[in-house]
Amino acid sequence: LVEAKQAGIFEIRNLPEDQMSPILGIACPQIVYPYLRGNVADVIQRGGFPPVHLAEINFQAMFEQQQAQAAGQPSAILTQ
Repeated sequence: LVEAKQAGIFEIRNLPEDQMSPILGIACPQIVYPYLRGNVADVIQRGGFPPVHLAEINFQAMFEQQQAQAAGQPSAILTQ
């Protein structure tokens, strides 16, 4: 079992408030997640275990699904 947390510090300037949520929910995780994947794979291999690679995540689809759920609407991803 591997449990990991990864964080990033982002400086965002001159961005309208209505665009901040997609940046924080899509763009920032897309930047940080590959590093988390690499760190987890490295820790597992250094432990002498067979390589494990975390799946890629579509943060845009996840964000849109969360927004639809927050609005009380069925997600287009779930209804297709």
